[in-house]
Amino acid sequence: MQFRSKPKRKALLNITSLIDVLFLLLIFLMVSTTFLEQPGIKLELPEADSAIVVEQKEFTLYVDKSGKVFLNDNEIAVEELEEKIKKALPEIEGGAVILKADQEVSHGLVVRLMDIVKKSGAKKLVIGTRLK
Repeated sequence: MQFRSKPKRKALLNITSLIDVLFLLLIFLMVSTTFLEQPGIKLELPEADSAIVVEQKEFTLYVDKSGKVFLNDNEIAVEELEEKIKKALPEIEGGAVILKADQEVSHGLVVRLMDIVKKSGAKKLVIGTRLK
C-alpha cells in the first residue's frame, strides 16, 4: 500500500494591517520630531489661539525684555535694521521675516520694528507667538 504524501501548506501571514500600523507610527514620529528650539535668547512670547506654526530657516528678528534687538541671534541696532534687511532680501525664503518679541516689550518698539521691516521691502511679516 502506497501512501501519498500531501504537499505541505505554507502558512500565510496577512501583513496588511501591520503595514498600516507601521505607516501610522512613521507619520507620527515624523510629525512629532519637527519641533524647532530657538537657542540663545530667552523670550516669553504672547499666546494666541489662532497661531499657525511657520518654519523659517533664515531670517528671524528677536526683541528681548530689555528691548535689545537680535537678527538671527546677532545683536543689532534698530538704526541698522533696514539696511541689513535690504541686503538680505534676495536670500530670504519667500521674502518673509519673523518678528518674535517678548510680551513685556513696549508696543511702540514692536510697531516701529514692524514699520522698518515693511519699509525695507519684505513681502511678509510674521508675528511669532506660542500655542496655548
